[in-house]
Amino acid sequence: MNRSLFPSTLLILALTACTQSAVQNPTQDPNLEPAPPQKVAEQAPGESSSPETLQVASSSSSYGEPLTEVLEDEALEPAISPTTAAEPYTTVMDLESDDTSIVGAMGVSDEGAAGVAPTMDSSGLGGLIGAKGAQRDRSSSLGSRNNFSLRSSGSPPQRRQVIRSRGQAAPPAPHAPYFVNTESYTNYGVNDMTETSSDRFSTFAIDVDTASYTIARRKIQEGSLPPAAAVRVEEFINYFSYSYAPPETEAPFAVHMEAAPDPFNSGHHLFRVGVKAQEFDSSERKPVHLTFLVDVSGSMSRPDKLGLAKRSLRDLTNELEPGDTVALATYAGRVRAILDPTDVIHSSQIHAAIEDLSASGSTAMNSGIELAYRMAQSGFVSGHENRVIVLSDGDANVGPSSHQAILNTIQEYAQQGITLSTIGFGMGNYKDTMMEQLANQGDGNYYYIDSYNESKKVFGKDLAGTLQVVAKDVKLQVEFNPEAVKSYRLIGYENRDIADRDFRNDAVDAGEIGTGHTVTALYDLVLNDASNQDLATVRVRNKKPGPDSPAVEWMTAFHLDELHRDLQDASSDFRIAVTAATFAEVLRGSAYAADIQWAELSELASKSQRPGSAADDELLSLIQRAASLSGPRGATAER
Repeated sequence: MNRSLFPSTLLILALTACTQSAVQNPTQDPNLEPAPPQKVAEQAPGESSSPETLQVASSSSSYGEPLTEVLEDEALEPAISPTTAAEPYTTVMDLESDDTSIVGAMGVSDEGAAGVAPTMDSSGLGGLIGAKGAQRDRSSSLGSRNNFSLRSSGSPPQRRQVIRSRGQAAPPAPHAPYFVNTESYTNYGVNDMTETSSDRFSTFAIDVDTASYTIARRKIQEGSLPPAAAVRVEEFINYFSYSYAPPETEAPFAVHMEAAPDPFNSGHHLFRVGVKAQEFDSSERKPVHLTFLVDVSGSMSRPDKLGLAKRSLRDLTNELEPGDTVALATYAGRVRAILDPTDVIHSSQIHAAIEDLSASGSTAMNSGIELAYRMAQSGFVSGHENRVIVLSDGDANVGPSSHQAILNTIQEYAQQGITLSTIGFGMGNYKDTMMEQLANQGDGNYYYIDSYNESKKVFGKDLAGTLQVVAKDVKLQVEFNPEAVKSYRLIGYENRDIADRDFRNDAVDAGEIGTGHTVTALYDLVLNDASNQDLATVRVRNKKPGPDSPAVEWMTAFHLDELHRDLQDASSDFRIAVTAATFAEVLRGSAYAADIQWAELSELASKSQRPGSAADDELLSLIQRAASLSGPRGATAER
C-alpha cells in the first residue's frame, strides 16, 4: 500500500485489530499495492530509547498475512516481522502546534464511513474522540512542541518503538482511502469583564465578515460541532440583517443603540451598538475593476471547491455593469494570467475563461497574489473600486509563502488603493486563519461559501455593499460612564481589538464598510445604582475611500432612561443579535455561557424570530441540531 508520511507532523491513528478468522481467504483489492517484505529494524545492544527519537509503527501487507511494520522518523524505512494475532494496536502521535489551532482527523473519504477524528486547538489538545477503549496520555505541557500518546489499556510500552499492527492486516473498505484533516483555525480567547474604574474605554475595528457563521453552519449540517477556535462571535452576529435606519445627515453612518436585561445572567444587561452605512442607488455606483485570483491546485479539485467557485464567478460577472472590468489569474504549482482586464460587455469571453479552469498541482499562493496585483495595477483607475478577489481553501504549500510575507505584500497594495477580499471554499484542509488575515490586511471582506444559496447571497443580494465602499479604517470607541456602569465585556471582536490610545492614531489600520452595510456589537454590562445618567458615549472614526484621505469622527450618547426593563420590550433585531451571540458563545465554550442550556437558547430563538426571515428560521434549526449533537450541557467551564 502506498503511504504518505509527514516528516514534521506525524499523525498516525490505528485501525481496529482483526483476528485471523475475520480475514480468511480475502479477495485482493486490485487498487492496493502491497508493500514488499523488508528487514526488521533492530535495536542495537545497549541502546536506550530516547523520547527525542520517535518511532511509529504502521501496518501494510497483503490481506491475511500477519505483520509488524516499524517506521523510524529519521530513516522512514519500513520493516516487517510476524507477531501474534488479535492483540490491540498502539499508536504514538507526535504533533507540532503553535498559536494556530490544528484540527487533525484520520478517517475516510466521502464514499466511506467516518473514522477516528480527534479535534485539537490551541487551548490544549482536548477531546481525542473516537479511539474506543483507549486513554489519552499527556506527556508534556502544551507548547511549541507536544508529545502525546494514545495507547490501549494495559502496560505502557517500554520504549518509543511502538508496534502498531499485531496479527493480520484487515482489508480496507473498497473505495475508502484514508485522509488527514488539516484544517486550521486560531483561538483568540474570550474577552473578560473590565472594571470601568480602571478602564472605561473599549476600542475595536469594525468587522463585516461572516465566514465563521457559514463554516459552523456547514459543520453542524454535516453532523458535527465546529471547532471552538472556528467560532468568532462577531461574525455570527453580523451574518444577520438588521433594520437600522440609514443616516439622515451627511454623516457616513447612523448609530443605533439599545439595551435590555440579559435573559441568561441575572444582574447583567446587554448593550447593543449598531452602525448603518449610507445607502447609494445603483446608478451612483462607481465602476469596479476586479481581478479574480483562483486557486486551481489539486486540493481544490472538488465540486464544493473549484466547481462552486466557478459557478460563483459566473454569477458575480452577471451582476456587473458596462464599464466594470474583470481580469482572471490562477495559481497552483505555477501561476498564469488567464484573462487581461476585460469589460463585462464581453461577458462571453469572461465566461469562457472561467469555464476552462481546472485543478491540479501544488499551491504557490504568494506568487499568485503578486501576479494578481500586477494585473490589477495594469487596469487601475483612480477614484474607482480596484480589488483583487482570492478564491481558495487557503492551503499554501509551495513557494515563498510565509504568512507574514503574504500579509506584508497585501498591506502595501491596500495603501496604494487596491483592496483584497477572500472567498473560502471546501473542508478537510481549509485554512481559516490565512483567509481571514488576508482580507483584514487587504481592507476587504472575508466570506465562506458553503452552498450555492450562500454564493447567491454574497454575489447577488450583498454584492453592492461588498463592491461600493463608503468608509475605510473604521474604528469604534465606547466610553462607559463609571457612575452608571460598574463593569463591561465586549462579546467577540477579540482579534479586532485596538489600543485605546490608537483610536485617533490614523496610521493604525482598521476595517472598511460598504454601502448599506450594518455592523453590530454587543456588550455584557453590570450596572451601578444610578439614575439620570448617560450610560455610554459611542464614537466612530473613519476615512473616506481612497489614499491619503483625512479622518473624521462622529459621536452619540445613550441615556439610562432608554434602557428596556424587560427583554421582551426590546426589538426583534436586538433579540436575534442576542440569540446569535449566545449561540456562538456556547459553541466556543465560553465560560460566560457555561450555565446556558440548549432548551433555553432554543426558546429564545423561537420567541425572537422575525416574520418571513429564512435566516432566523435557519438559526433556530441550527441550535436544535447542535443540541442533538452535543447532548445535555453542564456547568463545566470556569470563569
